[in-house]
Amino acid sequence: MTTFPTTVVAETADDITAVLLDVRRPCWIVRHDGRVGATSDATVAARAQVLTAVAPLPPELLGDKQFHATHGVRAAYVAGAMANGIASPAMVSAMARAGYLASYGAAGVTPAAVDAALAELSRTTGGKPFACNLIHSPSEPALERSIVDACLRHQVRCVEASAFMGLTAEVVRYRAAGLGVDRHGQVEVRNRLIAKVSRVEVAEPFLRPAPANLLRQLVESGDLTPVQASLAERVPMADDITAEADSGGHTDRRPLLVLLPELIAARDRIARTVPAAAAVRIGAAGGIGTPAAAAAAFALGAAYVVTGSINQATREAAQCDTTKQLLARADFADCTMAPSSDMFELGVQVQVLRRGTMFAARAQRLYDTYRAYAGMDDIPVELRGDLEATLFRRPLATVWQDCVTYFTERDPGQLVGAAEDPKRKMALVFRWYLGLSSGWSIRGEADRVADYQVWCGPAMGGFNNWAAGSYLAALSNRHIADIADQMMLGAAYLTRIAQLRTAGTRLPAECARFVPRPMEHR
Repeated sequence: MTTFPTTVVAETADDITAVLLDVRRPCWIVRHDGRVGATSDATVAARAQVLTAVAPLPPELLGDKQFHATHGVRAAYVAGAMANGIASPAMVSAMARAGYLASYGAAGVTPAAVDAALAELSRTTGGKPFACNLIHSPSEPALERSIVDACLRHQVRCVEASAFMGLTAEVVRYRAAGLGVDRHGQVEVRNRLIAKVSRVEVAEPFLRPAPANLLRQLVESGDLTPVQASLAERVPMADDITAEADSGGHTDRRPLLVLLPELIAARDRIARTVPAAAAVRIGAAGGIGTPAAAAAAFALGAAYVVTGSINQATREAAQCDTTKQLLARADFADCTMAPSSDMFELGVQVQVLRRGTMFAARAQRLYDTYRAYAGMDDIPVELRGDLEATLFRRPLATVWQDCVTYFTERDPGQLVGAAEDPKRKMALVFRWYLGLSSGWSIRGEADRVADYQVWCGPAMGGFNNWAAGSYLAALSNRHIADIADQMMLGAAYLTRIAQLRTAGTRLPAECARFVPRPMEHR
């Protein structure tokens, strides 16, 4: 455990760092016996000339306190969803037990597996809050409905909605199905919604009540009662909106320094005509891989921060050891964009790890082929043979039969469209490679390392550089809740450093770096 000098004035860089690390106590910069130093002892400060001071700043004070109250957590820090169950029940449970919010990665997981995971979380979290990811699936709308069904069935009280380009009936159904009236006659929101967006025009519908046409459609279908629809007209669609900047997976790679203020301004603008929008909090995600990044996001006005890429290399993540080792060696520039599986036909891309895998180049080759030809029968024999040998390692006809088996369980409607449109059929076959490549990474299939699809943003490299030389450099020491603690403590410490510098205090350069140190066992 770190010891804090409290009865003397700290003058060396190490001692000043120790004083400032005691974030639950004030810190005075004083002139004492002709020398300048730091102390957290009020008695010492009273006998010295106080030059400046910073107040206590426990990590729990960072961000918006209402975020804590709404979600029942102790800090404004979220472990965001990672698809295909990489954000596993074990990860979500560990965060919940530590008092943090985490989102189960339901995207890409079969409905039966999602249902089983939510049932497990209901048992293992002991009633503590957790979230489930709801990803927009324009090519597979049945998946959205199945996830919402599972969340309602297991009374999951928070959904992290991602990749939405607009509101859908299912995200509205989840939100409205949890509305009621409390004993004071106020609308009670039981189903909380966090929307991840990277554009203002996508955020705006989440800042407003659900559209009347979607509510009417849901009432007519029997999915909502007229009372629920009426209540939905009085509350914004989201409790929180996450500004998703340069993140792993689905991302527009927007700069956080621009995106976050733009979303805050949009919220404030809409609140002038929709007063309830003023209560919607704006958080930050994308590039949050170090305490310095988290502190910068809070300084920019973030109500909370969301981490993603860095959590893939934790012990609780459902990733194989080989992939975790690739992630642990990544630098911040070792990422690139590649076609996505779930929105392949639309040309949507995801950010993936480039170093150690050939997935991005191979996935782009498939998309270029899709754009060039009307169907698989039109692909030149030489190109088709090369794709079958290097990417698929089997005939495309065999891949199609795998697709039939898969979509018969997952979404039979996809097969109907493919039967009518050869290009649609080709897309499903190509998505076979894109979809399985992340699974090869998760399971650790040794003969497919070159095809591993590893969603990753530059935050991973930032984390590795920050952790280098510390106990967190070793993968065996990377526990999800401990990293959350270190990130938030470091953010609080660095915020105090920034406050002192803003006041004109010159500190030793060594004080500007927060080094992760093992914390007392919880």
